[in-house]
Amino acid sequence: MKLSIEADGKIIEVVEGDITESETDAIVNAANNHFWMGGGVAGAIKRRGGSEIESEAMANGAKPVGGAVLTKAGSLKARFVIHAAVMGQDLQTDADKIRRATRSSLELAENSGIPSISFPALGTGVGGFPFSDAATIMVHEAKEFLSTSKSVKYISFVLFDKDGYDAFAKELNKTLR
Repeated sequence: MKLSIEADGKIIEVVEGDITESETDAIVNAANNHFWMGGGVAGAIKRRGGSEIESEAMANGAKPVGGAVLTKAGSLKARFVIHAAVMGQDLQTDADKIRRATRSSLELAENSGIPSISFPALGTGVGGFPFSDAATIMVHEAKEFLSTSKSVKYISFVLFDKDGYDAFAKELNKTLR
């Protein structure tokens, strides 16, 4: 399933699927601020793309929660992984952390000249944050960011299950009204 909106040649899309299969220039990893990759989206990225992704991310050192770092994507289809520090070592997150991690990821893509980026639902797995609340925050940030972006032209939200897809599709549909 797929839902998209376009404005001024820029696209926001919601897709039900596996983010590790995304063919965008970058995919986002829902990371902790030390960037070790255990379970959830991070574990899937590490399994599919290789442990060198984790090694490169961790070499950046710990960053404040809400920050992001860029690495190569190993054997993934994407060229880069943006590691969004959506939680600390306590593996807890909240609305502000998700907002800052989303914004930092988009700014990093913009500053790196990356035209397309795919996000998972940040904070909803290990962090336990509700899909609907994450969707509200992340879709809003994406819309606001694209209104002034020069490099980033395409943002997708790739959700692994129907509940996630439904929450993000519902939020994106609100923008069509």
